[in-house]
Amino acid sequence: MWTEDDIRFMREAHDLAKSAEGRTTPDPMVGAVVVRQGRIVSMGYHGEVATPHAEAWAIQKAGSEARGATLYLNLEPCCFFAKRNNPPCTEAIINSGIRRVVASMKDPNPLVNGRGIAKLKRHGIKVEVGLLEKEARRLNEVFAKHITTKKPFIVMKTAMTIDGKIATRTGASRWVAGPESLRFAHHLRNTYDAILVGINNVLVDNPQLNVRLVKKVKNPIRIVLDAFARTPVRSKVVSHPGGKTIIAVGPKAPANRVKALEKAGAEVLKLPAPKGLIDIKALVKELGKKKITSLLVEGGGEVNASFLKAKEVDKAYFIIAPKIFGGREAKTPVEGEGINLPRQAVWLKQVHQEKLGEDILVSGYF
Repeated sequence: MWTEDDIRFMREAHDLAKSAEGRTTPDPMVGAVVVRQGRIVSMGYHGEVATPHAEAWAIQKAGSEARGATLYLNLEPCCFFAKRNNPPCTEAIINSGIRRVVASMKDPNPLVNGRGIAKLKRHGIKVEVGLLEKEARRLNEVFAKHITTKKPFIVMKTAMTIDGKIATRTGASRWVAGPESLRFAHHLRNTYDAILVGINNVLVDNPQLNVRLVKKVKNPIRIVLDAFARTPVRSKVVSHPGGKTIIAVGPKAPANRVKALEKAGAEVLKLPAPKGLIDIKALVKELGKKKITSLLVEGGGEVNASFLKAKEVDKAYFIIAPKIFGGREAKTPVEGEGINLPRQAVWLKQVHQEKLGEDILVSGYF
């Protein structure tokens, strides 16, 4: 069904879309390529939120050459008037004279979800859907999760030794993995909306939780699970510039500590905290209400265990360094109660492996 040229032009659209990774939230990443007589005449991508949509931008640049051309898109064009003054892209396509549209996938947004395709077809435009669909779904996995569930796409990232330790028996953890893995971790921070750690991480390591090792820095929202509001007002996550900070506290958090954190500039989010632990499902629901579409969990073993127990993790990155710490008291990536039998194990699916310098990166979905 698809020609080599179709695949080549669609890959170009995917690459354009990905160039804005982490900067379009809560919108999807979209790339558009206008092709006429086997030649690319213009390209566009959705650069960041509130900027022109990819299709409209590519069509505008194509001008009269859009008439009779083919438009390649990684996502079905929208068919509603956005609140940010972006008109429906279907109108721009219809008015341009484009005769064929190739899209990788339907838009999962309930306001679209096939309506854009149907409208184009009603105006005599040939529409084909499904080219590189698997890649397209992965490209916009954050958008698809949030727009259909109103919850953030949640990624768990952890680095461990080859014997499964995230710190020595004394609690020292800098650095478990190598420099390439550290750069990869900052790439993830630069990609997702928010980053989360537990209070122990703040008290022991005093991290900044910002982005430092990549270009085009976009610092994530910093979130701390802190049931009793123990976060020091002078800790880096509160006092250092680099993005908004949310402290999730429980009902027993001392009022004076809460007030001090708010005065220092942090937002305090009050949530249920059974047994002194923040209710993860309640947290995820509240973050979704705040239009946080993605969350990177960089917590310790207990934090990771709490997210897994709540079944609120979509994807995981495990970085394995070729070193050994040993020790019965040394922490592991997932603590908690654990399971009784091997058959009860939580499995990763669609597993992928690659090298990061001397380390091994294993990723997958739940």
